[in-house]
Amino acid sequence: MHLSDKVDGRTEIVPEPPVLRAGDPNIQGFEEILTSDALAFVGELVREFSPRLDALQQKRMLVHQSLRNGALPDFLDETREIRRSDWKVESIPADLRQRRVEITGPVDRKMVINALNSGADVYMADFEDSHSPTWDGTIQGQVNLRDAVDRTIRYASPDGREYKLGDKLATLMMRPRGLHLIEKHVLIGSRPVPASLFDYGLFLYHNAKRLISRGTGPYFYIPKLESYLEARFWNDIFDYSENTLKLSHASVRCSVLIETILAGFQMDEILYELRERITALNFGRWDYIFSLIKFLGHDLRFLVPERPLLPMTTPFLKSCSVLLAQSCHRRGAYAMGGMAAQVPIKGDPRSQEAIDKVVADKKREAAEGYQGAWVAHPGLVTIVKSVFNDRPTESRNTDVIVEVSRDDLLRVPVPNISEQALKANVAVSLRYLESWLGGVGCVAINNLMEDTATVEICRAQIWQWIHHSAKLRDGPTITRELFRTILKEEMAKITEGVGPQAGKGSNSKIAEDLLDTLVTSDSFSEFMTLIAYNYLS
Repeated sequence: MHLSDKVDGRTEIVPEPPVLRAGDPNIQGFEEILTSDALAFVGELVREFSPRLDALQQKRMLVHQSLRNGALPDFLDETREIRRSDWKVESIPADLRQRRVEITGPVDRKMVINALNSGADVYMADFEDSHSPTWDGTIQGQVNLRDAVDRTIRYASPDGREYKLGDKLATLMMRPRGLHLIEKHVLIGSRPVPASLFDYGLFLYHNAKRLISRGTGPYFYIPKLESYLEARFWNDIFDYSENTLKLSHASVRCSVLIETILAGFQMDEILYELRERITALNFGRWDYIFSLIKFLGHDLRFLVPERPLLPMTTPFLKSCSVLLAQSCHRRGAYAMGGMAAQVPIKGDPRSQEAIDKVVADKKREAAEGYQGAWVAHPGLVTIVKSVFNDRPTESRNTDVIVEVSRDDLLRVPVPNISEQALKANVAVSLRYLESWLGGVGCVAINNLMEDTATVEICRAQIWQWIHHSAKLRDGPTITRELFRTILKEEMAKITEGVGPQAGKGSNSKIAEDLLDTLVTSDSFSEFMTLIAYNYLS
């Protein structure tokens, strides 16, 4: 306790603010990253912004309930003037003006080095969808990024190979976890801190001044926004952080992922709220499809077909893509295209076919006015970069305005579902969940780099198909029983040749139970990670 100033002649006793406490100090890098000053800064962020975050979460729940009650997303009346008026975002920093290709991936030490050396214009270091947030992995990720900023990062692989930074590096951006997640290992009082504030606060505290001294800055990718009010929230966090750490105004810059259908209706507003700091919007395709099912999947009108039948030419995806490019072009921000997840395999004839599809997709994005796109593997950097090099920004047809209506953004194709696609969704989900539970959040499966978004869309589709008793193209109705039959078949493939006790109490068994819960529950679980996080150490 401490004494406050006297009030009306009385001395008022006020409880001291709760101290931030971090668990399990016996991990490598703990004392380097979780210093008393760094924890104090994170604690300030949490105390200042947690009440507002709680209010935003409550607002999310009200919006979600209204959608379950039959409302549909729409452009907002309250922000019509923002959409109609002329304004621009602030000029983009010099080292973010060329973004033909951005490589994304987790924050393990080898990946950080390879990504920065990859030849990409930007490396987005990811604490979100491609990161399994174990306590050790999260702290090590912060250590790795600090060492990368200091240019001291090294890695020696078990085979004796040495990895270090080259001379020409990608510009570093960092993606913290979404607003819905917690960091259970750090408490203020008895309450876990918001994971977004923890990830962001530690990175900013340790690296902001060094980055600025190198002529760059603390740059962030903001995930999973659902409204312009959440963009305003982040803008106020940036402003507060700069004042607290004595950084120059608007030295913190960001890009925003449009990966929820609700944000798809508020792109102008999101740009406006962050107009002093934002540099780009990025279209997160898989999460966007997932969000459509999450918010509208209870409605039979929004029953989606299998994943292979949801290319970017699908009406609701095409409309959002065009609207994003147009919004960015009008406001002076960059439009960044979706992920190319293919893993090139030398000598595999299917690999060239996959690369040809990547090139076609990137040509489409370039024609729509995108400045660049994401890749998950260094082998695609040169390929994607060449597409955007061949189509300079000024030659793109960005002055032709296409009117995009609410109906356009909600136009879903006729459902078409094969048994093969259903089995593929089950198989990929199991393999990814098993890996994620083991601390690896980015996994190559069937020559594609998969992350959390893959499981979210797969399990959302299965849940929706069961919920609506959808029929397979050449087979029976999709039921819980059919799903569980396929689940057992796919589990048998995973454990085949390992012995009868394989999977008993292991990550594969937990993955099986998790997937069953996620797709057979009567109600739809908001995020897989909210449930699965309980199983991580």
